[in-house]
Amino acid sequence: MSIPGLTIIGESINDSVPSTKQLLDCGDIAGIVQLARQQDEAGAAYIDVNIGSRPPELMAELVGQIQRATAKPLAIDTPDYQTAQAGLKAYDPARAGGRKPILNSVTSLRTEMFELYRVQPFRPILLISEHVVEGRSQHCRTAAESLAAARYLLEAFRRVVPDAANDDVIFDPGIVPIGSDCENQLHRVMSVLETMHQDPMFAGTHRSVGLSNFTVMLPSKRRDGSPVKAPLESAFLTRAMPLGLDMIIGSVKRNYQLLPEGHPALECFDDCLKLSGFDVLMRVRQFYAG
Repeated sequence: MSIPGLTIIGESINDSVPSTKQLLDCGDIAGIVQLARQQDEAGAAYIDVNIGSRPPELMAELVGQIQRATAKPLAIDTPDYQTAQAGLKAYDPARAGGRKPILNSVTSLRTEMFELYRVQPFRPILLISEHVVEGRSQHCRTAAESLAAARYLLEAFRRVVPDAANDDVIFDPGIVPIGSDCENQLHRVMSVLETMHQDPMFAGTHRSVGLSNFTVMLPSKRRDGSPVKAPLESAFLTRAMPLGLDMIIGSVKRNYQLLPEGHPALECFDDCLKLSGFDVLMRVRQFYAG
């Protein structure tokens, strides 16, 4: 089920997915291309392409092959400069109706990635779960730290691309697994979403998360047989979309929906925002135990 106003970047072509890793290990390009077709047909607006630590030449080959099979724009997903460069060089905007690719993702210590805009214009995903402290990358622990990272990255991007439109810029606050969130990271994510939503500097920009990360390590079903992951992910969307979240890297197979007040998953989510530390984990456990 699609949610109006929510753009889905299909997540299936990713080395971290065991079945996809097997295809990549076997060099099954046709199988990878079929994943792209399936996500296109199921409604993905973008197709993510992540090859892990494999050679840049493979990224270039996959970009070319996938673009022959789908007109959806791609998200070149890599922290490696050479791999990103290869993917962007291979990307043909004409095959995607003139639409730019996404480059996922750029951190405060990887701003040299912006130089690749000269190779191929792209829409950057700016990762604001990390910031630089004394020359080293550290995880943001507060909304203020994430907000500072957002300002730093936006200004750095505009130094390279002065005429960059806000509509091309996507911020990722870095969602973490709710089943292991002992450090109040969910609080940070929701707080920075709210702050950015109200700040004129970020007007017209977009927010995205890798939504499947939210329910990593949780069981698929509750004791009564009802699903666990999709409802909790939907609870996040229900609260985050009014704060400006309008994109996700997610599964086209998942039944995302906006939940009504009183839904058990939404009550669990709201309770987690009121709790901290180990109490959050216990509340999640209570939810999936039914």
